[in-house]
Amino acid sequence: MDNIQDSDTAGQPNPGGAGAASATHRLRSVLAIRPFRRLWGVTYLCSVGDWLSLLALTGLVTKLAEGYRWEGFALSAVVLTQLLPGILFAPLGGVLADRFDRRKVMVLCDLARGGLFLSIAFVGTAWWLFIANFLVGCCAMLWIPAKDSAVPNLLRRPDQVESANQLGLVMTYGISTISGFGLYAIISGIPGYLHLTDRDDVVFTVASIAVVVNGLLYITSAVLVATRIPELSGRATSPKRKQADEDKVGFVAMMRDGLRYAWRTPLVRGLVIGMIGAFAAAGAVIGCAKLYALSLLGGDSAFGLLFIAVFVGLASGMALAPRFARRLTYNRLFGLTIVCAGLSLAIVALAPHLWVALVAVALVGGTAGIAFLTGLTIIGSQVEDEMRGRMVALVQSLMKIILGLSTVVTPLLVTVVQPRTITVFNHPLHVDGTRPVMFGAGVLAAVVGLIAYRQMDNRRIEPILSELFNAIRGKSKSSAGLLITVEGDTRRDTSAQARRLADALRDAGHVVLLASDPELDERRLRSMLSTVDLAGVRAHALVAAAVRADVVEREVRPALDSGALVVMERYVDSPLAHFSAVGSVQPAEVEGLVDWATGRLRPDVTILLDRSPVTMPDDALDETVFGKPGTRAIDNIEHHWRVQRLLTEMASADPDRYVVVDADGTEDEVAERVRTAVLPLFAERRVPAEVQPVVETT
Repeated sequence: MDNIQDSDTAGQPNPGGAGAASATHRLRSVLAIRPFRRLWGVTYLCSVGDWLSLLALTGLVTKLAEGYRWEGFALSAVVLTQLLPGILFAPLGGVLADRFDRRKVMVLCDLARGGLFLSIAFVGTAWWLFIANFLVGCCAMLWIPAKDSAVPNLLRRPDQVESANQLGLVMTYGISTISGFGLYAIISGIPGYLHLTDRDDVVFTVASIAVVVNGLLYITSAVLVATRIPELSGRATSPKRKQADEDKVGFVAMMRDGLRYAWRTPLVRGLVIGMIGAFAAAGAVIGCAKLYALSLLGGDSAFGLLFIAVFVGLASGMALAPRFARRLTYNRLFGLTIVCAGLSLAIVALAPHLWVALVAVALVGGTAGIAFLTGLTIIGSQVEDEMRGRMVALVQSLMKIILGLSTVVTPLLVTVVQPRTITVFNHPLHVDGTRPVMFGAGVLAAVVGLIAYRQMDNRRIEPILSELFNAIRGKSKSSAGLLITVEGDTRRDTSAQARRLADALRDAGHVVLLASDPELDERRLRSMLSTVDLAGVRAHALVAAAVRADVVEREVRPALDSGALVVMERYVDSPLAHFSAVGSVQPAEVEGLVDWATGRLRPDVTILLDRSPVTMPDDALDETVFGKPGTRAIDNIEHHWRVQRLLTEMASADPDRYVVVDADGTEDEVAERVRTAVLPLFAERRVPAEVQPVVETT
């Protein structure tokens, strides 16, 4: 346990909640996972290639087919030939990602993209450029679902999906964008460096070089994926996947099953409905942005400022999404942010001045950024692995179809509406066609977001407005109190230290509930197990989860809602480590069960008692793990070493929440270390006057 700090050197957690861990640390914990870090680098290469291809192909088109009409049509033609495959091939990409080895799919697609870009440079004709660009877009639609659906399998815990998505979006739309445009600027500036700007053959050669560099980026990506990230081939096993592998379901059947799954699953159905509304509203904004800027009497400068406001809002929303997700469930947050985006768009339509429009547009971008990141997180963390590729492909396809249609239809609607002059309080107001169209798009997005919210909301007994106001004020989504857990390998240690910590906090003037360990509530477990004979880890895990859910609902949540400090031993981490150490169940399965049983209630501070199994008494090593009387655990020291190693890894992945205490020594010595480490964290916390003392439960 040398890689874990003791109580004197451990990072001090913020008692504001598990979500109070710094964003920097959350991102570092994800980047510490080697396979994901390498995939992040591959994402950089491919994203640079995507942005570079947009400029490189546009420049090459103007050289291959010179003329004024090509100057204006080049960018649109390149974009169109890249977007069209999204409509045709995105569903196929989802099926491939769910049916075949995702790593092989990515390698083949990258090799194909690299070869196509090299062929563009060597063939040197405009017609082949557009054909090859279309095929490149097809490969991208096969590559994206394979990559996105594989990411959750590379992570240690489901709650890291959000941070992984943040890093992916920052790389795709931030770092790689700057790198791609900068690389193109360097390459296109070569004639100027050599003072050969007047020679057309040199300029054409430089444009071809940019395309060749683009192809080499994709080939490099293929080599890295094939040789350095074998983990991309891994999949989460489940009965559905085993059955599908045995049945050898065809492509059409898999596509049909994916659509049926999306429609019959309320969570995914709400997600799809919300995405449709969000993309339709975004397309409406794109379609009439230029005319709207003119209505603000700002011209091109206003148009540029509006785009800056949108992207600033998007970046801010993606950065703030995890903070809001700690106060609202993902299922509620997604629909709610789409409703807010629609209402903000309605304000944009009514904005009388440019500064009002800029603020409202930034709000639209911010809420859209939160919704987009939340939607990706829901797919990555809550959609089954055997369906994840098809759901990613469905969202990608919807994004391109709805954006394309609304971008085309919106200018037609603006033309039909026509500018009008209305009188308000004897003052004539000129209303151009963009205002009613944008207002209608905002109302549509708000209604669709409300429908999505109703489909996805899994906590309807709790009023959404109160949760929303608490989220804005910065309060936790679960309670006003704080949950402190004491975790360790043996119940003897955790029980003694939890009781002593509760006494110390009471002596410091806090209202404290000492919640019982769900697995140690022998009366409930005996009553459950007296009529049945359970065998195996899964059965005992289900019973333990049931008791834990009952304790959380009856004791822990009411105490937290009243503002008390709750001390609970062996809440999640210790049972999870023991069940995982047995080896017959996957840690992700136990984690999912625990999350469901506790309603994803996370501790604010976790005290990890770091004790070497060598120093444990024999009776502590032999204590029952599963809670069934007469059943012995794997009563050997190797099992306890595995448990302690798993607990150590949990603390390493989230040190801002953990206080690691050296538990070697007498009970009094350990209690003093715990008290010294924990009490300063709550020194400035005041107990609310309306909180009544809570009766201790044992």
